[in-house]
Amino acid sequence: MRWTIKTPPEPEKVNSLSQALNVEPLVATLLLQRGVETYEQARKFFRPSLDDLHNPYLMKDMDKAVLRIEKAIANNENIMVFGDYDVDGTTAVSLVSSYLKTIYPNIATYIPDRYDEGYGISYKGIDYADDNGISLIIALDCGIKSIDHVAYANERNIDFIICDHHRPGDVLPDAVAVLDPKRSDCSYPYDELCGCGVGFKLIQAVGAERGQTIGDLLPYLDLVATAIAADIVPITGENRILAHFGLQVINSFPRNGIKALVYLSKKQKFDITDVVFIIAPRINAAGRIRHGNHAVELLTEADFDQAIVYASEIEQYNVDRKQLDKQITQEALAQIEANGEQDHFTTVVFNENWHKGVIGIVASRLIETYYRPTVVFTQSGDKYAASARSVSGFDVYNALDACAEHLEQFGGHMYAAGMTLKKENYAHFKQAFEKCVKESIPEPLRTPEITIDAEVSLDQISPKLMRILKQFEPFGPMNMAPVFVSRNVSDTGFAKTIGGDKEHLKLFVKQNGSEGFGAIGFGLGKKLEITSGKKPFDAAFCIDENEWNGSVSIQLRLKDIQ
Repeated sequence: MRWTIKTPPEPEKVNSLSQALNVEPLVATLLLQRGVETYEQARKFFRPSLDDLHNPYLMKDMDKAVLRIEKAIANNENIMVFGDYDVDGTTAVSLVSSYLKTIYPNIATYIPDRYDEGYGISYKGIDYADDNGISLIIALDCGIKSIDHVAYANERNIDFIICDHHRPGDVLPDAVAVLDPKRSDCSYPYDELCGCGVGFKLIQAVGAERGQTIGDLLPYLDLVATAIAADIVPITGENRILAHFGLQVINSFPRNGIKALVYLSKKQKFDITDVVFIIAPRINAAGRIRHGNHAVELLTEADFDQAIVYASEIEQYNVDRKQLDKQITQEALAQIEANGEQDHFTTVVFNENWHKGVIGIVASRLIETYYRPTVVFTQSGDKYAASARSVSGFDVYNALDACAEHLEQFGGHMYAAGMTLKKENYAHFKQAFEKCVKESIPEPLRTPEITIDAEVSLDQISPKLMRILKQFEPFGPMNMAPVFVSRNVSDTGFAKTIGGDKEHLKLFVKQNGSEGFGAIGFGLGKKLEITSGKKPFDAAFCIDENEWNGSVSIQLRLKDIQ
């Protein structure tokens, strides 16, 4: 594990911001590291406001999209809301369809089957629209590269509005409107929205034409916050505002589907980590194990008792998903060892029987053992289909682009992508991908890294600091929970391993006679010996709260010890 301490900001800037905000230099340092340099920027950071959301009409083609929707409503056309089967796609479909149904009845939804149709806009979906007299399709979280599909729809007099957030290709689909803040010709001020976020900007624009304010759209933000958390987009700018208020909705007046998931979790208050690890996997499980439609049914259900029924079914899908992902991970690790590929620069594995719905999760699991760009393939019809995951700092999308001659199609982000190839090209791709990564990945990126914000002494940790850090939430990419390092701390004799497999480490640490704090290190059980013999060690950690028997105390959540 590499520990990298961020370069401290200039002392003058720290002092200036510290005085302007009347906060400790440590807090000023953390703010400066997040790009917050002035009193006004700090005000916006600590007090997110819906007033700071951008005008949706700043997005290229938004006027065309709203005009086409208004025309469809005026002409009594049938509209279909189409989206991907993951969390971002199903929340986006739920959001746009449920909003449009408040102003117009002729709204259908469509989620493609992960196994039959694959990712993105499908010919089967367009045929369904054609057979059902649908003349406008609003595609969410997909479509930016669907040139042929949109052309196919145009031949059938079906118009498309594309709402996507993935990188466009050189040519855009011939749609009525293409909403994507990553378009090179789009000057929208914030280009890190998720697919559901782009969908929200669309309903914000439609609502504005009807005299609705952002306050009227507040109930939809539970879906947007869920998508932001699940899609691992930066928690900056608009995303931070949407996530902040979306979490308030989840905790106070969520829609019935999310209310049912919260109820079944038996957890009182949700933060963004809970959304990532409790709500998102269950919504995802529907599309992985059965069909993404189940997620949309849950998220648009008006009756709470029925929502509980749907949520219970989805809970079982998630249990099934966990069992599958554990089994496939074990089989994949065995395959790596059997092939003698432990020292490779990449992991590329295949089994025709692996469940397509969990191979992305398995790719992430394999990175926990072999820290390197990973691609997991399974059979899909007469092709091989795969999910790719990457390590911090390495762009797997670009690596796949370099191997594109062996692929049928691919798409995705820097850290996650999907692809298909012909059976006969598997070995060629595997060889080319290994060669590409070997030649392009910098040596430091081959070791997991902990990025540390600042060095602190334990006596700097206080309830006041904890209160301020809580105002840094919601955490996520570009605004991660601050990580600190304290030097020469020692356990007071309480060190032990806990958990069924003794995989976690529990300590009580002190430093130079400081008050001391309980500390928990998930997955750090193997480092127990470092703490033995009262020898001091260095600890990298986040500062957490621990609730036990009604009392709340500060706890260190250990990232690593050395």
